Amino acid sequence: MDDRLEDMMRDIGEYSFKTAHVHDTLCSDKDTPLYPGCTNFTRLSAVLKLFNLKAKNGWTDKSFSELLELLTQMLPEGNVIPNWCYEAKKVLCLMGLEYERIHVCPNDCILYRNEFANSDHCPKCMASRYKKKDGDSSDDVVTKKGSPAKVVWYLPIIPRFKRLFANANDAKNLRWHVEERKCDGQIRHVADSLQWKKIDSLFPNFGKESRNLRLGLATDGMNPFGNQSTNHSSWPVLLMIYNLSP
Repeated sequence: MDDRLEDMMRDIGEYSFKTAHVHDTLCSDKDTPLYPGCTNFTRLSAVLKLFNLKAKNGWTDKSFSELLELLTQMLPEGNVIPNWCYEAKKVLCLMGLEYERIHVCPNDCILYRNEFANSDHCPKCMASRYKKKDGDSSDDVVTKKGSPAKVVWYLPIIPRFKRLFANANDAKNLRWHVEERKCDGQIRHVADSLQWKKIDSLFPNFGKESRNLRLGLATDGMNPFGNQSTNHSSWPVLLMIYNLSP
């Protein structure tokens, strides 16, 4: 199947997991045949292939669960394929990277972290941290059992940088701007720009290290001033790595 599961497991590394048994579980799924006598698929590779199809074709979780239930009945007895979407996600989540859900003031004043981690109201605008329930008055005491009024999903970047450098090919690509870029005075890449060279002159120690990453930030769909009508309720904030080749 050429799934390169061995390479994937090696790139992740045993020490990337919080507990040893999680890595052992993933290794077990990688080696467990999908059903007794199966030589083409393991539990991990089968779930990985099915999730690729789910993502490529835009299947809903409900339709994916129905497919898994059908496959469970169609495959030979003793098969180990998950029988619903949540169980399948648990197989692959072991390979993923952590994320943080941070509560936010509904008026974007603060993040409820650090000194505000235990606050129930915004100290600036006094807005409630949690959504009001039907029938609640404005004077009701807000409990911590309600849903947050707004949430930001944060993907910590340092673990992701470590994952990139753990892979030999990715690590080589991240050094492309120094080791393989053609330098002839022509502008072919952002590394040839005056802005890049100015940063190198201002921070020479940073510029000398080829593994240091240059990042660009994009806020696709961002409406920072709130003066335009929009139906969007989520705003992706993306970091792009400029070290890579075109």
